[in-house]
Amino acid sequence: MQQNRSAYSKLIKDEAKKLGFMFCGIAQAEFLEEEAPRLEAWLNAGMHGKMQYMENHFDKRLDPRLLVDGARSVISLALNYYTDVAQSDPLAPKISKYAYGQDYHTVIKDKLKQLLATINERIGEVGGRAFVDSAPVLDKAWAKKAGIGWVGKNSNLLNKNSGSFFFLAELIVDIELEYDVEPTADHCGTCTRCIDACPTDAIVGPYVVDGSRCISYLTIELKDELPTEFKGKMDNWMFGCDICQDVCPWNRFSVIHTEPAFDPHPDLLGLKREDLTEITEDVFQKVFQKSAVKRTKFSGLKRNIEFLKANL
Repeated sequence: MQQNRSAYSKLIKDEAKKLGFMFCGIAQAEFLEEEAPRLEAWLNAGMHGKMQYMENHFDKRLDPRLLVDGARSVISLALNYYTDVAQSDPLAPKISKYAYGQDYHTVIKDKLKQLLATINERIGEVGGRAFVDSAPVLDKAWAKKAGIGWVGKNSNLLNKNSGSFFFLAELIVDIELEYDVEPTADHCGTCTRCIDACPTDAIVGPYVVDGSRCISYLTIELKDELPTEFKGKMDNWMFGCDICQDVCPWNRFSVIHTEPAFDPHPDLLGLKREDLTEITEDVFQKVFQKSAVKRTKFSGLKRNIEFLKANL
């Protein structure tokens, strides 16, 4: 049986690599005992802001067996999105690298479906579900358990060889596999660059991010007017923020992604400051039709841009 588990795990990891995933690790599906008090304290402190959905399904967030009947294994996957290209106008409102190309939810979900189909074809009838931000799954906790990396002081998952510019996703399946039981040691050391660089002081202490102060939350998740206390502190970000990753020393090891779907829309990087500050809905639909930027809608992006203009 152990031999089968080992062979199945190798097959899954080989297939994941063929599909373009940078990392694939496997952990036993069990209750996340270490995460429970942390999540509870974070929620009680209101650090989830107006993301009310974070309060829902507390038990399911901590136990994958409540999400998938008979769950035995969590296959954790990472897909690289790092690029060294940038917006051509340094004065233009900025977009996080992860949103340059097509929406990662769609891209990764397709890959996960292919992986699950291969598992069913090569191993047998396996029950499982694919997750890409689509359910209450603690991605970073599972990636850490699966040996992909450690959770850094900016609360992102870090890998010594590849930094942190990658998406995380999971397949939760009902078969036993060979588990990666060696967690990665924390290599943040005494470094506080991410904490020092955050313009909104969202990293309130090592490993603790107040989501309600994070520029990504403010520009994407928050649907209300942006709080005036953040005027002059947004560093010209109109969608997302890369600051705490850009300053992280481990990201000097990031490698350029090889996923064509993540290549920028042809018009995106050339948009000048005035193109964005005066953006029309037609341009928004053309440039961001397949991008994660559509999550904030045209009205949300205009709100963010107007907020930035008020700071000039």
